[in-house]
Amino acid sequence: MAHDLTSISTLGALKDADYTPLTVKEELRKNLTTKLRAGETIFPGIVGYDRTVIPQIQNAILGQHDIILLGLRGQAKSRLIRMLPTLLDEHIPIIEGSPLNENPFEPITKHGREMVDEHGDDTPIDWIHRSERYGEKLATPDTTIADLIGDIDPIKAANQRLTYADEEVIHFGIIPRTNRGIFAINELPDLQPRIQVGLLNIMEEQDIQVRGFNIRFPLDVMMIFSANPEDYTSRGNLITPLKDRIDSQIITHYPKTIDVGLEITNQEAWQDRGGLPDAASVDVQVPHCFREIIEQIAFEARESEYIDQKSGVSVRVTRAALEDLISAAERRALLNGEDETTVRVSDLMLVEPAITGKVELVYEGEQEGAQNVAFTLIGRAVRTLFTKYFPDPSVKDNRAAYKDVLSWFSEGNAVDLEQDLAFADYVKELDRVDGLKQLVEEHTSPTAPADKASMMEFVLEALHQNSLIGKEFDDGEQTYNDIMGSMLSSFGDGDFDDDDFDDDDDDLLSRYR
Repeated sequence: MAHDLTSISTLGALKDADYTPLTVKEELRKNLTTKLRAGETIFPGIVGYDRTVIPQIQNAILGQHDIILLGLRGQAKSRLIRMLPTLLDEHIPIIEGSPLNENPFEPITKHGREMVDEHGDDTPIDWIHRSERYGEKLATPDTTIADLIGDIDPIKAANQRLTYADEEVIHFGIIPRTNRGIFAINELPDLQPRIQVGLLNIMEEQDIQVRGFNIRFPLDVMMIFSANPEDYTSRGNLITPLKDRIDSQIITHYPKTIDVGLEITNQEAWQDRGGLPDAASVDVQVPHCFREIIEQIAFEARESEYIDQKSGVSVRVTRAALEDLISAAERRALLNGEDETTVRVSDLMLVEPAITGKVELVYEGEQEGAQNVAFTLIGRAVRTLFTKYFPDPSVKDNRAAYKDVLSWFSEGNAVDLEQDLAFADYVKELDRVDGLKQLVEEHTSPTAPADKASMMEFVLEALHQNSLIGKEFDDGEQTYNDIMGSMLSSFGDGDFDDDDFDDDDDDLLSRYR
């Protein structure tokens, strides 16, 4: 539609301009086909759905369907829905003062019909922007038919001296007010079944009825819904007739690869901390392996026996975890008067709050404790990603690569790494470990001393996660030591004998005798 049409202010002038109104679904289809032919990106910023969800949504729009997006939390359902209005025309004409955005060529209310009958081609028209043609409601158990569709307004009837038989006494709900637009209902199964029944006519006959009025209001609305698959299939809260009227059911999903997860997290997380008027901003460097660990935490959580997989593990976990990781390094640098820093493995332990608040635990997880589950996931992520950069220490043939480091710890040495340790002290402590620096230089190519130091601690944590060295973690201080020393410290005064160990521990003891 040419932009200069918006200067037209009467129905007659609109006719003279040969303007042809389309239904909202025809309009969406027309604009989508134009964008597809032009090779435009239809849903910018949506990552990982290029071959799955996005083509299915486009197919549904081309078929002029109503849609339901079915997926666990944090799968960009709401974001996708809110992008649909970008496929509408920028402006459309409506009858001036119409509560339902009425098409001047086909008025549907008493007000609209009387305007056209009285003024004819001089009927005044307004133009509304596509941003005004989107409505949304979060389904809650207390949602009523009056909220969605409408009801009789007794105050309006009294003030205007109208009878309840007069169409003018109707107060329209939010769906009719989105006429000629897109209306979304999030978490559809949470609507009570008797309220869902009220949507049936809208879905199939494209009309509404209010309080038994004989008149019908033909609506022009595209309906789109979202739902959690557990609610949708198991709780039985979606009535079958409504399910049958939704033309396309589209399944969303979590990132399928680490690389896709990285792209999403880098896009969503607040990382550039220099944009605020801080007294002294800190340049925080995040080596790529740490970004991968953050993503791997979510992948581990989605397979963990401690977490309710029906609830899902949102991508918000990785966003918040990366922000916490950067903040932990930033805080340490501020305390030490440093202008720049690099994240460390010890900082990873401080992303625990980003995990515990966003996962639902099963019984085994509750018994383990939320914090312990979070630390377990972090540890598993470290162990998984470590083999991408170093020989797998769980394989006996690779142990020779770690011989000098393990020997140093077996001699009773330990490394104390406090969370707020200044960089110089941090490097000094790590340099004490025989062979550690050489191991990092042999298998990686750190670009800066801080990167090298972080990778050195990465090695220690991975050896701990593979039960080759011990670790004690308490109040922001972690100590890596000989695994036997770590085990024996749990016995307090050291009074023990072979009966204190089970069979697995006896095997471990035999290696140290």
